[in-house]
Amino acid sequence: MIKQYIKREHYLDRIKPFIQKNIIKVLVGQRRVGKSYLLFQIMDELLSSGIKNEGIIYINKELHEFESIRDYNDLLQYIKQVTRGKKAALFIDEIQGISRFENALRDFHASGKYDIYCTGSNADLLSGELASYLSGRYIELHVYSLTYSEFMLFHKLNNSEDTFLKYLKYGGLPYLINLELEDTIVYDYLKSITDTIMFKDVVARYKIRNIAFLERLLEYLADNVGSLVSAKKISDFLKSQKTNISPNVVLNYLHFLSTAFLIFKVQRSEIGGKKIFEINEKYYFQDCGLRHSLIDYRLSDINKMLENIVYMHLRAAGYAITVGQLGNKEIDFVCERKGDKLYVQVAYLIPDKKAWDREFGNLLKIQDNYPKFVVSMDKMIDAGEKGVRHLNILDFLAIPPGNPLS
Repeated sequence: MIKQYIKREHYLDRIKPFIQKNIIKVLVGQRRVGKSYLLFQIMDELLSSGIKNEGIIYINKELHEFESIRDYNDLLQYIKQVTRGKKAALFIDEIQGISRFENALRDFHASGKYDIYCTGSNADLLSGELASYLSGRYIELHVYSLTYSEFMLFHKLNNSEDTFLKYLKYGGLPYLINLELEDTIVYDYLKSITDTIMFKDVVARYKIRNIAFLERLLEYLADNVGSLVSAKKISDFLKSQKTNISPNVVLNYLHFLSTAFLIFKVQRSEIGGKKIFEINEKYYFQDCGLRHSLIDYRLSDINKMLENIVYMHLRAAGYAITVGQLGNKEIDFVCERKGDKLYVQVAYLIPDKKAWDREFGNLLKIQDNYPKFVVSMDKMIDAGEKGVRHLNILDFLAIPPGNPLS
């Protein structure tokens, strides 16, 4: 491929077992996190295996030249015309822009002639009835903005506090490698991305009219990252600001923002039990830089930002995450992946015994033998206590997402 890129080996390793297999490969994630460039990596894998250029068909619904492909019939006709019945690898970027695309995917899959890859920027892309319609015919891979280890690789930086502060401040959207890391330049770019996501993936898709409320809701979430919130709490706050919005409408808008991958909802779970609490969840942003494009970057918010970054690191590593509830105590993150579990507490600094007892004490009350971590920015790191490990956040985040954290 002509496109130049830096390989994201973690994702490529996960997709390789399915390359040239008769199963639909779906890459989902927020806009501008690098899904298209992962497609280019896969194309190059195919070329290196002997597939010729003419055996690769690439459609990008963001490009004007493919504007005529509006529904599944257009897509079927286009592919039949360019392939002329021959086998091919199909790459369809931002497939949600094609009406009833699932009909075409099912047809392509049934023919057995195509190695199919597609990307989408909506979490509901393959859910509900659609998932049933394509059941057993696809695998889904979530793509996120750069982890800290990827940020260092992309920007050719060493692991240092200065590097971490850049990551904390500007986030991990891959395109930042083409920009000078300076506030005005970066935040102008990030604000344009936030606006694109909001208007294309939320306002237009869900036909939202109350755009002013959507903007206020996003600002509220940005200001309350990592805090327990509920639709009623948000509704009550907005009423105090002379904006009358019902909790049900708030819930709908939160769902819309989540489907665009701009935010992630994290529910609470009972430690030692199976109960999932239905109210008072937390919200984190896909990318801290996008959060700062909504409200000013403030070092006084560092606790919130550290928690957000650790959460996204764990998600990129493939963990399903809840906020743990142990009586009246809270565990920041309860993480599960393929039968393994670990617990993580996040703090800015642990300056005294009171802070130590709070951060370590909650974890010490958990009666199991799964790994437990306290992650902070302390420079002098203690070994931990009774099996609970204490790690500097730079060391914790420098672990590549595919590696075990235990």
